[in-house]
Amino acid sequence: MISEPKVATSTTADDTLKRKSREAGVVSGGHLVARALKNEGVDTIFTLCGGHIIDIYDGCIDEGIRIIDVRHEQVAAHAADGYARQTGKLGVVVTTAGPGCTNAVTGIATAFRSESPVLHIGGQGGITQHMMGSLQDLPHTEMMRPITKFSEGVRSTERVADMVSMAIRACFAGAPGPAYLEIPRDVLDREIEISKAVIPAAGQYRASVKSLGDVADIEKLADILVQAERPVVLYGGQVWSSRGHKEAIDLVRGLDIPAYFNGASRGLLPPGDPHHFDRTRREGFDKADVILIVGTPFDFRMGYGKRLGLNAKVIQIDQDYRTVGKNRDITLGLVGDPGTILGAVLQAASGRINKGAHEKRRAWMKQLQQLEAIATEKLMPLFKSNSSPIHPYRVAYEINEFLNDDTIYIGDGGDVVTISAQAVRPRNPGQWMDPGALGSLGVGTGFAIAAGLANPEKEVMCYYGDGAFSMTSFDMETANRFGVPYIAVIGNNSAMNQIRYGQLAKYGEERGNVGNLLSDIPYGKFAEMLGGHGEEVRDPAQIAGALQRAREAVRKTRRCAVVNIWVDPAVYAPGTMAQTMYK
Repeated sequence: MISEPKVATSTTADDTLKRKSREAGVVSGGHLVARALKNEGVDTIFTLCGGHIIDIYDGCIDEGIRIIDVRHEQVAAHAADGYARQTGKLGVVVTTAGPGCTNAVTGIATAFRSESPVLHIGGQGGITQHMMGSLQDLPHTEMMRPITKFSEGVRSTERVADMVSMAIRACFAGAPGPAYLEIPRDVLDREIEISKAVIPAAGQYRASVKSLGDVADIEKLADILVQAERPVVLYGGQVWSSRGHKEAIDLVRGLDIPAYFNGASRGLLPPGDPHHFDRTRREGFDKADVILIVGTPFDFRMGYGKRLGLNAKVIQIDQDYRTVGKNRDITLGLVGDPGTILGAVLQAASGRINKGAHEKRRAWMKQLQQLEAIATEKLMPLFKSNSSPIHPYRVAYEINEFLNDDTIYIGDGGDVVTISAQAVRPRNPGQWMDPGALGSLGVGTGFAIAAGLANPEKEVMCYYGDGAFSMTSFDMETANRFGVPYIAVIGNNSAMNQIRYGQLAKYGEERGNVGNLLSDIPYGKFAEMLGGHGEEVRDPAQIAGALQRAREAVRKTRRCAVVNIWVDPAVYAPGTMAQTMYK
C-alpha cells in the first residue's frame, strides 16, 4: 500500500526567531531569493533538497511559492522547462551544489536548445571556504556558461534579489533561454537589514519583449505575401513560446497560406482545418515561390536550410538575430516577436489584396490538400496494421484516436517521437511537447508533472520509448504525491532502437546488437508498485481498450497508469533510416 506524504506542521523555536527577525526588518538571502521570484510572478519551483539551499525553501513558504521536490535533479530541470513551456512564464529549478548541479545539466541543456526561459539557482559552499575543498564544491558557473545565457555567482547578501532579477532579464533577452545563478551558503543564510537589500520592484526591472523590428521590412513582407502565388509558412516553437499563436493563425487564414508546424507549434491549428498541412512539406518547399519560416532555425531538422526550394523567396522571422540567415541565404530577415510581427504584416497586407494571386493561392492550397489525402491514404495500412509484434505506427494511430480535446501529448524517445509526429494531431495549442533539438531522452516524466501542475483541468499523456522510460520513471511517484497523475504509454521493443538501426546498418547482425539491447521488462508492474494501474498489450486489437482503462483508472485512483505495448523491434522511422550519421 502506498502511503500519503507526511506534511510538517509543528512550530519550532527557530521558526519563532525567524518571525521575530522579519518583524524587526531583518531578512536572509534565501528569503530575498523568494521575494525576487515572487516579484517575477513565479508560483512554483522544482527542486531536490540539499543543505546549501534550504533557506530558499523557508523563503518560498513565506512568499506562497509552491515547492515541488523530486527524486532526481534531471527531472527537476525538465519540469522547470516544461512549466515554462506550458505557462509562458519563467520556470525555476533549485539545486544543491556539486552533484545537484551536474545532475541538472541535461535538463538545462535541453532548455537551452529549446529556447525555454528557465532560471537555475544553485548552491555553493560558503565564500569563507572558497578554494578550501568544501563539500560538493565545483566550478559551477564555468560549467554552466556554455549552455546558458547567463552564468554568474552572488557575492553579497545585499545583492541577492538584484542578481536574481538580472538573471531573469537574461532569460528573456531576444530568444528565451536558461540562466544559472550560484549563491554560496553563507550568502543565503546571512541576515541583513531589509533597507540595505537591493530589491528591484515588480514589473520595473525589464522591458516588454514584444519587439516589432524594422517597420520597412514589415511592408516588404506584406507585399511579398500579397503577390505570392504558391506561398507556404512553417511555424516553429517560438510561435507558441512567445504566445503569438493567434496572430499566426490569423495570418494564414487571412491570406490563405498553407501552414506547416514544427515542435511546440503543433496544435496551433486543429486537424481538419483547411490551412493545416503536415504530410506535404517536401512538395510544398519544392514548389513554393515564397517560403516563410517563423521561429525555428535552419538546423538538422530543416536539413540546414537545404530542403527549401532553390527558386523560392525565403523569409525568416526569429527572436534571435544570430539565427536569421544562419546556414542558408535568405531573401528577407526580420528580428522580433513572432506574434507582433505577424499581426503587423497581416494588417499591412489587408488593404492591398492581389485578386489574381489570391485565386492562384487557393488553387495551390487545393493541390496540396489533394497530395495530403494521398499521403494519408498511403499510411493507412501501417496505421491499421494487425501485425504481431505490434507495428509502431498502429500504436501512434491508436493514441491519436484516443486523444481528447484537452489532452496534452508528450513524446519521449527516438523513433517514438518521429513516428508519432506522423500520426498524433494535438487538438489545441500547447498540447504537444517533445525533447526539442537536443534530442534528450528522459524528458517525459518532468514534462508530465509540469503539464499537470500548470493545467490541472487537462489530461496528460506521455508516450515513452522503453529506453527513455527507464531513465526518469521513478518520479512517477512525485506525480502521484503532488496529485498530478498521468497516462504513460510505452512503446517497448527492448532496445535503444533508433541507434540500433544505425549500428545494424553499418556493422551487420553479428556486431550491430552491441550496447543497444535491453531486457524484456513488464513495465505495467511498475505502475502497480506505485499504487496505480498497469497493463501489458501484445495484440493491436487490445490497444484502444487498454488506453481507455488507463484513463478511467487515473481519474478514479488519482495515480499514474502505465500501458506497456510490445512493438516490433524490426520497424524504424523513415527519418531514422535516412540519418546521414549512419551512412
